[in-house]
Formats: sequence, C-alpha cells, structure tokens
Amino acid sequence: MKILLTGSTGYIGRRLLPVLVDEGHHVVCLVRDKRRFDWEDFDEEFLKQVTVIEADLEKKETLYDLPKDIDIAYYMVHSMSSSYAGFSVAERNTALNFATYLKGTSARQIIYLSGIVNDDKLSEHLSSRKNVEGFLKTSEKPLTVLRAAIIIGSGSASFEIIRDLVEKLPIMIAPKWLKTKCQPISIRNVIQYLTGVLDNKKTYDRVYDIGGPDILSYKQMLMEYATVRKLKRLIITVPVLSPKLSSLWLYFVTSTSYPLARNLVDSMRHDVVAKLGNIDEHVHIKKYSYHEALEMAFSRISQKNVVSSWKDAIANEGMNHSFRNFIEVPRHGCFNDIRTVEFDADIQKVRKKLWAIGGINGWYYGNFLWEIRGFLDKAVGGVGLRRGRRSPTDLKAGDALDFWRVLLASEKDRKLLLYAEMKLPGEAWLEFHIKETEGKKLLTQKATFRPLGIWGRIYWYCVLPFHFLIFPGMASRIVKV
Repeated sequence: MKILLTGSTGYIGRRLLPVLVDEGHHVVCLVRDKRRFDWEDFDEEFLKQVTVIEADLEKKETLYDLPKDIDIAYYMVHSMSSSYAGFSVAERNTALNFATYLKGTSARQIIYLSGIVNDDKLSEHLSSRKNVEGFLKTSEKPLTVLRAAIIIGSGSASFEIIRDLVEKLPIMIAPKWLKTKCQPISIRNVIQYLTGVLDNKKTYDRVYDIGGPDILSYKQMLMEYATVRKLKRLIITVPVLSPKLSSLWLYFVTSTSYPLARNLVDSMRHDVVAKLGNIDEHVHIKKYSYHEALEMAFSRISQKNVVSSWKDAIANEGMNHSFRNFIEVPRHGCFNDIRTVEFDADIQKVRKKLWAIGGINGWYYGNFLWEIRGFLDKAVGGVGLRRGRRSPTDLKAGDALDFWRVLLASEKDRKLLLYAEMKLPGEAWLEFHIKETEGKKLLTQKATFRPLGIWGRIYWYCVLPFHFLIFPGMASRIVKV
C-alpha cells in the first residue's frame, strides 16, 4: 500500500516509519524540510520504499502537488509545545488543510493519534485534540482515532519529565494533580495499535481509547520509577499550587518548555483512563505494564539506541518553518569569535569527541559557567540546559543539544553547526570544522552572533569576557583525546 505519513521526523513518526516499510508498504513522508529527514539512518534498499516530500500543512498552497494516489494517511501532527495560547488555532488550520487535500485523493482511511478526552470539562490542549477529529472528518474519508494517555518510551516527553523529577529530587513538594489517575501505555504498544488498525475496515469511523494494563496516579508512576531505579524518594502533595505555579515548578525542575509544561499541567487535572471503544476486539497484542515499559526504555538508553526524542521539536517557531535558512551562517553585521587549534591526535577520535559534546558530557571547559547561562535562560523563559541530547554519541540535523539546535552534523566533512535556542537579543551560531591541510590537523571553532538592535550589541560586549575564558579552553579540550 501507499501510505502518507505526516510527522515522520517527530517522536512517534520516526518509530512508525521503519515498521511500515518492514511490512512492505511504500511510505510518503510529508516534511517541512528534507534536511531534517534521517537519511543517514537508512540504507539504500530501505529508501527505495520511501518518498520524502516537502510541504507545510499550515500553508494550503504547498499541498497542491502532494500525491493523490495514496491508500492510507497517518495524521501525527500537534502544536501544543510551541505556545500556550493560540496553538488550537494552528491545529485547526493544519487539520482543515489536510482534510481539504485528502478530499481529492484515493485515500480510504485516515488514522489519527490523539489524547484521551473523557471528561466534560477539558483543558484547551485536550479540547483542541478532540476538535481535530471533527476537522479531519470534513475530508469525508473513513477516520480511525486512537486516543492515548501518557506514552512511555525512551525519549518520550512523559518519560523524560518523570525521569527528571525522580532523578533530581529526593524530596518533592508536589501539586495535588499528582493524585490524578492515568493509564500509561508503552510506545511499543502504541506502534502496534497504529499498524494494527491499518486498512482494518472494522476500525473505520471508530474512536478507541488505548492504554496499558495499569491504572495509576501520577504519584504512583513517580514512585514506581524510583523503584525501578532503586532510589528512595519522598513525595508530599499540597493543595496550594495554582496551575501557573505548578507549570513553573515543572518548567524549572524538568527539561520541558514552559508552553508544554502549562499545557501538560492543565491536562493533568483530568483523569485519563481508557473507556471508549474496545480496540482489543480488532487488534490483538501483548500489553506491557508500566514497569515493563520503563525497563524497555532504560534498555534503549543503555544501548544508546534512542531513536527519537520529544526534545527534538523545534523551540523557535520561526525556525520551524525555515530550518534550511539557518544553515547559511550570515557574514555581514555580525560579531565573531574564531579559534583555530592544531593537534596531533587521531582525527576520527577528535571528531567522535566533538560529536559527544553537551548533555551529560558537558562542554569540556567551564561547565559551571554553561550551567549558570542555562539557569539564566530558564529564568527568562528559555529552554535552558536540561534538554540534554538524544544520544550520548550520535548527532543528526534537527537534534536538540542543550540550548542549541543541530543544523548540520556531517561526519564526512567533519563539520558540526549549532544554532542557539536560548533567549537572546539576536541570533547565534556555533560552528566546528575539523580538517587536514598542508600536513596539519586543525580544529576551527567559530561563534557568530548577529545582534538585534542596540541591546544585542550591549549583550555581546557583556559576555565577551566569558567568551575569552570559555572558547579557547573548549577548543583545546576537544582535541585532547
């Protein structure tokens, strides 16, 4: 079958794609920017079964040239991490544009992954996800909706937030929503359900809640994580934290962004337990317990095999629409800090050390200063350093790397280009290039800052003393292997 997959560079889509190809389908991946597609992860035979097409669901005119001869369409799009206010408008527009496009195709089924929405009074996030179902129905194509609660897997937002809380806080003074009930589901089960309903006529025009075998409170989920990790933790719930204070608490303690924290907190006030439909009548799978889902997530992490992470969602909304434009580092009207270091070590070992920068490995020099900068960024609503990285050794274009975004990671050219996603009065790039010329091995490290107005220039000169301290040391440490 010919399947259209939206969100193929997202957390779920990256994991669903190889499963669909392995089942013999030809998959058309709809992406905003081909450069963010994981070309290097797949061999030539795999890519023969994949077509990557650029389009932006928010721009109807970009959808005109999409293929019309598709059989099934997966809708794996949401906007809740980009902003707290107004994301529902974006979700409405993208869903309606997608439905309009599908009217002119031969598609016989749409499969949409949503969230469990069984309460009468829903948060804006959950209301928006439910409304999308109605917008997709305007395509007049059979719609299958799978509504999931918290998804547990290496790199998932829920898993990483739970991980941050339990690993970092021996004692938690937590909001009362930790008593809310939830039915977590393993990412492996989610993928099985998504493929199980594929072209299954019994599931056409049906809505199903999907969840694992356990119904737990958020507090129980945190404590179970602590048990798996053999940690002793104390959680005290208090009724005085408002949604805004709860969001700030979650934002500062974990790696989540504030918009996502606020949307999650609003949704966590509702029980998310599977009630609607009976998916197991049509899709027969082994359901993994919450404990088993955690164990599988840690297995992936220990093997350094985290395929995708929610943190890789672009934090800069303008960048999300024009990722490729940021690869061209500007030359004019910028401040630069350039360091070139000659070295004698094996060039591939230096490249591997460079590729391991950030996250738990740190920035090789002045880590406490990087941590202070990360804290200041969090204090003004930025992403901070807590995002870390998807893998301790692997980098690819689109990856989040602390408060940077990987724009280019070319092992062949030994070139790494990062774009700053911290709050700045301007734009910043950090570029590394390892090359061998005239018998010399050189690492060139270049920081570029394009200031925005007078405040941008003031900012540059204020941080200049720290650059003189950090950048020479970082370049020297990278080449010491």
